[in-house]
Amino acid sequence: MSVHHRSSLSLIGKSLFLVLLSASLITVGCGGENDDGPRTFERGGGGDGNGEEERTEEAVPVEVASVERGRIEATLRFSANLEAERDVQIFAEAPRRVTERLVEEGHAVNRGQLLLRLENLEQQSTLAKVESQLEKAHRELKRQESLFNQNLISEQLYNDASYDVEQLELSLNDAKRELAYTEVRAPIGGIVTERLVNIGDYVTLNQPLFRVVDFDSIVARIYVPENDLRDLAERQPARLTADAIGEASFKGSIDRISPVVDPGTGTVKVTVATPRQEGLRPGMFVEVELVTAIHEDAVLLPKRALVYDNDQVFAFRLGEERRVERVSVVPALESIDWIEPDGGIDMGDQIVVAGQSGLKDGALVRLPGDPDPEEETEDDDSDEENVEETDE
Repeated sequence: MSVHHRSSLSLIGKSLFLVLLSASLITVGCGGENDDGPRTFERGGGGDGNGEEERTEEAVPVEVASVERGRIEATLRFSANLEAERDVQIFAEAPRRVTERLVEEGHAVNRGQLLLRLENLEQQSTLAKVESQLEKAHRELKRQESLFNQNLISEQLYNDASYDVEQLELSLNDAKRELAYTEVRAPIGGIVTERLVNIGDYVTLNQPLFRVVDFDSIVARIYVPENDLRDLAERQPARLTADAIGEASFKGSIDRISPVVDPGTGTVKVTVATPRQEGLRPGMFVEVELVTAIHEDAVLLPKRALVYDNDQVFAFRLGEERRVERVSVVPALESIDWIEPDGGIDMGDQIVVAGQSGLKDGALVRLPGDPDPEEETEDDDSDEENVEETDE
């Protein structure tokens, strides 16, 4: 064989060797279908055959409460100051000096009871003189009448005697009234809330002396929007509470409803009366609740479970496999803390009462006491690492 031919074969062999070597490197770099070399996976995910990751759904932590049945009251709430409708200030009707005071602040008095005496010597003397003159005038009139019946005197003389009696009777009434002014009496029954005079004081005309309040006439005047009038009626029950007293509740009822609407505020004045009850005082600030409806056996949904979306109201009910269902809520009756839904929710339903903000229909949730998925994942990773160490 010639030298030239052997050189050609050598070059061909070298080229074939390089091609085979390149193919081997490519195969090693890419790996085969059954290659057992190391791969990288994200926690909680894996290949789906199309190169996309599978992610585990995260459960939302919430709290739930069971729906129960019970009594619910629909109420309207207002604020007002108590006042007594029979509240009288007593003034002096004559300028005199005080000689006797018979009552003190806090005393209960009856109508017409004597509260105070003023000097009355002058008035008693005047009354005695008029009574004496009137007695003499009556005797004279009787004598004139006898003479007139016998036609011994003229009619004019008889009429003059009658006139004198009439005038003295008027003077007697004036004297009695002036004497009465020296005795100050209660115009109504109630409690003396103010005493503004002492023994020895010289009072002037129209000077205030006492204030008497009838605690049986305490009322609260509230102003109700005209749209709520359809729910109100006279003698409708009401409740009153006052922060100054504590959590005690007092009974009351609607006494009267004004027949007109205030055009400036669109409200109607409603007077709520309350009988005398220990602790209630005129001027006290109170909260007034008007009971407009009562349902004794209603489905009670707590208001803290409600979620508002514009003009819609709904709640989330716990379903199967820890997934929630969004339920529309239409109120049939509501109180401060509860609402009676008009269907859709029944007794025993588990309703989400905390954590519902941002919750969606069909979302997976986790209740208190359920295992934490993150802790489970950490435990799984720890187990895998222990297995790998054991294998090694």
